[in-house]
Amino acid sequence: MCYSRVKNSGEKGELMPKNGKEFRTVRGYQMLKQGSKALTPSMEDYLEMIYRLCLEEGYTRVNNLADELNVQAPSVSRVIRKLSDLGFVKNHKYGIIQLTERGRGTGSYLLARHETVELFLKNLGVGDGLFVDAELIEHHLSRKTVRLLEMLNSFHAAYPEVLQQFEDFRAQSGDTGAANEEQ
Repeated sequence: MCYSRVKNSGEKGELMPKNGKEFRTVRGYQMLKQGSKALTPSMEDYLEMIYRLCLEEGYTRVNNLADELNVQAPSVSRVIRKLSDLGFVKNHKYGIIQLTERGRGTGSYLLARHETVELFLKNLGVGDGLFVDAELIEHHLSRKTVRLLEMLNSFHAAYPEVLQQFEDFRAQSGDTGAANEEQ
């Protein structure tokens, strides 16, 4: 399939099929998105966790990262090589990992994106499964959507009475708090 860049509501050019039609499948958008960016969702998770760990000491180690992500050290080493090739991290002797300036900027965005999605879901009333849902959703949002979610979260913080009205509405609708039920 051929793609072209198009302007969309003031955003940077987004990839769209040349015929100008939108996809009707998730897979189409996944393939399109993957073709337009270097980081996979898995690599984003690694970079976000590296950023979190580096906030404490300025670096992390392969074994710390493996423990936090619940993966094996050889898997971490493979992803670190890829992130290093892309200019996000520097990999030093003895398994020490440091972020580059590019890595810090991207890691900061990824953490903020995660926290934004998590707060949005919390405001919706998602209880059990909040973290899992945030992890599943965050990789598939555009920057514009993340900015809008941030704005909505800020609106709820500025006007808590509106959020309370929503919570009251949920309660009146018979929502038992099981907002994360399987379908």
